[in-house]
Amino acid sequence: MNEIYLDNAATTKPLECVAQKVYETMLQTYGNPSSLHKKGIEAENSIKVVSTFLSQKLGCLPEEIIYTSGATESNNMALLGVCDAYKRRANKIITTPLEHPSVTEVFKELEKKSFEVHFVKVDEQGYVQLEHLKSLLDDKTLLVSIMHVNNEIGTVQDIELLGQLIKAQNKEILFHVDAVQSFMKLPIQVKKGKIDLLSVSAHKFYGPRGVGFLYKNKNIRMSSLLYGGGQQKNIRSGTENVPGIMGLYEACKYMSDHDKTIIPHFRACKKYLAEGILNAIPDTFINGPTIEEGAPHILNISFENIRAEVLLHALEQKGVYVSSGSACSSHKKASSGTLVAIGKTAGHLDSALRFSFSHDTTFKELDEVIQILMEQVALLRRYTLGGNKK
Repeated sequence: MNEIYLDNAATTKPLECVAQKVYETMLQTYGNPSSLHKKGIEAENSIKVVSTFLSQKLGCLPEEIIYTSGATESNNMALLGVCDAYKRRANKIITTPLEHPSVTEVFKELEKKSFEVHFVKVDEQGYVQLEHLKSLLDDKTLLVSIMHVNNEIGTVQDIELLGQLIKAQNKEILFHVDAVQSFMKLPIQVKKGKIDLLSVSAHKFYGPRGVGFLYKNKNIRMSSLLYGGGQQKNIRSGTENVPGIMGLYEACKYMSDHDKTIIPHFRACKKYLAEGILNAIPDTFINGPTIEEGAPHILNISFENIRAEVLLHALEQKGVYVSSGSACSSHKKASSGTLVAIGKTAGHLDSALRFSFSHDTTFKELDEVIQILMEQVALLRRYTLGGNKK
C-alpha cells in the first residue's frame, strides 16, 4: 500500500541532504563550540556561518539569532523572558485566540503571575480586527504576540501592517511573532515588521527535529530560562546543537534555492485538492481564508456529518495521513480554539481535517486522496445519517 503524507504542517520528512549534513557534522565537527582549541573553533565558526545566513534572510544582525530546541522553547523563552525582564514597566499582554499552544499556555501562566491578558478579536477568516487591536493598545501594554501563519487554517497576517500599527500606538510595546509556519515559505523581515522577537523551528521546512531559533532584537532585555555556562550571550546556556544547527542551515539553503518552484507547487496542490474535494463531495466547506489568500501549504476542510477523528483513521487505513488540528494538541478532546474563534458551528468544528503539502506531493497522489475521500465519506455518512442521504 502506497503511503500519502499530507501532514507537513505537523512535521516534514527531512531532506536527504539535511540528514547527510547532520551525519557529517556529528562525525567531523564534533568539538564543543565553547572550547578554545581548533575543534571548538571549527564548531563555533560553523554556527557563525549559519547565523550570518539567517540574519540575511530576516534582515537582522547575526548576533541577534539564539539557537533553541525548536518552536516551543523559542516561544516560551521570548514570552517568559521579556515579561520577567520588563514586569515593572507594564503588565498588559495581548495575543489572539488563534495561537499555538506554546503561546496560549504561556499566556495562561503569565496570567497567574498577575499579568493582564487580552485576546484581540479575529474575523471569520482568522484575520486580526485592527480596530479592536488599536483599542487594546495603551501605555500599560508590554507585549503583543501574533503568529504570522495560523497552523490550522493557514491565515496569513499582515505582519508589517500589524507591527507598524502597534509601534505607532506605543513604540515601547514589544512585538513577538510566531513564524513557525511561515519561515522559508513566505517572506518576512524583522525591521520592516518592527518585530522584536521571532520564533522558528527547523522541522517545519525539511530540517531536523529538536532545533530552531529565536530572533531577539539586541536592544531589548530578556531574563534567562536556563542557567549554566552562559552560552549565547548568557541568554540560553547549554552546549549548542551543532549538527542540528547545520541541518537547519542545509534545509534553509535548499528552500532558498528552490523557493521559486516549491512555493507555487504548494499553492497548486492546495488548489487542486480543494477544488477536487469541493466538486466531488457534497457538504464540504473550506475553513479560513480563500485558497489564494491563505498560506500556500495549508488547507482546512470540514466534512459535514462525519467526526474528523473517524475520517482521519479511515484515511489512515488507506495509507493517507492528515491531521484533525494542531499536532501539538491533537490528543486533547477539546474543540479547536482556532475554529471556535472564527465562528464555526459545532458541525464544522467536529468534522474539520487539515491537509498540508510537501515539495514532493504529486497530483497523482491527490487524485488518489480525492477518490478515497469520496468512498470513505459516502460510507461514513451512511452510518452517521442512518442510511438517509442528506
